[in-house]
Amino acid sequence: MALTEVRLPALGEGITEATITRWLVKQGDQVTTDTPLVEIATDKVDTEVISPVEGTVAEILLPEQSVPKIGQVLLKIYTEAEDYIPVSVPVSPVELASVMIPQVTNTVTSIKPSLPKAEHKFIAPFVRYLATSEGISPDELYSIAGSGRNGDITKEDILKYVQQRPVVTPSAPINGFKAPETHQETPEPPVAGPNETVVPMDRVRKLIARNMVDSKRIAPHVTVFSEVDVTPIVEWRNNVRKQFQKRYNENLTYTPVFIEAVARALKDFPGINISVKDEYIIKKHSINIGMAVALPDGNLIVPVVKNADQLNLPELARQVNDLSQRARVGKLKPTEIQEGTFTITNIGSFGNISGTPIINQPQAAILAIGTIIKKPAAVNTNGVLGIGIRDILTLSLAFDHRAVDGAMGGSFLQRICQYLTEFNPGREI
Repeated sequence: MALTEVRLPALGEGITEATITRWLVKQGDQVTTDTPLVEIATDKVDTEVISPVEGTVAEILLPEQSVPKIGQVLLKIYTEAEDYIPVSVPVSPVELASVMIPQVTNTVTSIKPSLPKAEHKFIAPFVRYLATSEGISPDELYSIAGSGRNGDITKEDILKYVQQRPVVTPSAPINGFKAPETHQETPEPPVAGPNETVVPMDRVRKLIARNMVDSKRIAPHVTVFSEVDVTPIVEWRNNVRKQFQKRYNENLTYTPVFIEAVARALKDFPGINISVKDEYIIKKHSINIGMAVALPDGNLIVPVVKNADQLNLPELARQVNDLSQRARVGKLKPTEIQEGTFTITNIGSFGNISGTPIINQPQAAILAIGTIIKKPAAVNTNGVLGIGIRDILTLSLAFDHRAVDGAMGGSFLQRICQYLTEFNPGREI
């Protein structure tokens, strides 16, 4: 009999856990390779975990709305259907929503308390796991009267027992498995005052809030600002956008131009294209640029343009448009939000001139792009200085001062400005 454990896969840098939103299979179901097993959600993307094997669902270990860690076992599949033996108590994810599931390295079935030799009572792995989660010792577990077939202890027996017994401290570790706390403190909602409404954060907003706080706590942020004259870019786009649309069937925005300049600057300054892990700097050999996209519900997601330095402008435009459109309708794949090495956020799309962005961990820097505004500026015409109306853009770069000093951060921002200023308005598409 072969048993396969299906674990929560890696979902991208900075993602350590996911929420189980809906099980798509139940115990005893037959599955084939690539059968969707469960829907999961993170602060960045919703997706499915698919079956790696063909067989029978033997055991579902976690309830809906639980939050497993990356690598934690979600369910088990027997890969030989004829050897499948159903456990006596099926797992009902909805009924288990109150159980807090810990991260474990051992499988659930590895928890085998030493029993008196006279005991031969069958206890399903899930029931044993639930008992351990509730701090019930092995001896205490086997003292519970079972109401199942042949006197087996059922889930209902455990829950009834927990309700009737006094509150106890979780038991000592069993074979290296420590029983978790049975209840998680939930903050009381604030009391609404006059003319106030208290609105709880949704799941995504809670995760975004936590990640932003963590980033500010982890990385000492330094932000530098620079103005750049992008009049040649504005003129070029105005001249070619209709032709570009006709030739490539793509809308030409400023974002691909900005990504192109950032990718070139990252090649010049590889010390920015890094991540920081404790006291180590991890140099990235690919230039993968994430772009923050605002969603209709007010939340945020960051799809990634992979190998941006190897793409020409039409290819960048195609990827930017495709990723942005699918991000807004929840159609991104997990791989499309992974492996980013640098992030840009276009705060100018909302009319903002500049801002102080928060670094997308574990990256080392993020660039905020403001709105393009017409301003009077000094113009050098054949050596003669004058005043003209120009299209001016403000850029703000936040960087992690643990790994990037002011000289490198400031020089990197100026290199981006240089590439934007030197943009050829006669450039072919």
